Amino acid sequence: MDLEPLWKEYKERGSFVARDKLLAEYTPFVRYTAQRMAVNLPPSVHLGDLIGAGVMGLIKAVESFDTSRDIKFETYATHKIRGAILDDLREQDWIPRSVRQKSRMIKSAYAELEKEFGRTPYDSEVAEHLNLEIPEFENLLSEVAQTTLVSLNEAIFDRDSESRETSLVDVLEDKEAENPLDRLGLEDTKKILAEALLALPENERLVISLYHYEEMTLKEIGVAMNLTEGRVSQIHSKAMLKLKAKLLLKM
Repeated sequence: MDLEPLWKEYKERGSFVARDKLLAEYTPFVRYTAQRMAVNLPPSVHLGDLIGAGVMGLIKAVESFDTSRDIKFETYATHKIRGAILDDLREQDWIPRSVRQKSRMIKSAYAELEKEFGRTPYDSEVAEHLNLEIPEFENLLSEVAQTTLVSLNEAIFDRDSESRETSLVDVLEDKEAENPLDRLGLEDTKKILAEALLALPENERLVISLYHYEEMTLKEIGVAMNLTEGRVSQIHSKAMLKLKAKLLLKM
């Protein structure tokens, strides 16, 4: 179906009928995006709630989309939908306080050891710092996985770009800690995170890329990397906590 006439009618004449038809046409994007995100979330997070939040993102996307720009609406809308769902998840604060505390504990350990060694610490060093055996440390990474799965929303876009709903930095937010953005400018933060990503081991960089940029599920990444879904979750958690620690050190 050619949607250009609808876009023209809505943008040039402000037709709400055209807008509603566009929303109806693109609604499947909301369900698809919500279903993909739900795969990696606990059962306590209901798909219907994700879809409801995503619809608000779609409405915002249709209303703010600039048809004169060289960008596909589907790409633009996906950013808005994901951003709206993540905002709703953060507002719900569905992660238990005890799990958040453990996540902060690991993040602090990475930051302290990196400051001491002048490099990213090895798993064995972090485990020893926390007085844990390696299997216990890996189990802890699995336990805090839910604090990192809705982290890196999308790649950072230019500040003036309307396609930028949230940034890499938004995902590193800890509601009970000072926001790194209060001390770091956007350009500084992008540079720090780019360097941090490059410093990650290859398997961690790959998981970050596939999950946050290619939008593959943990299960799909596991199949691609010949790893269990649980192992991929551990790798993802570890990489995200390292990135958070990098920002913590720069605050």
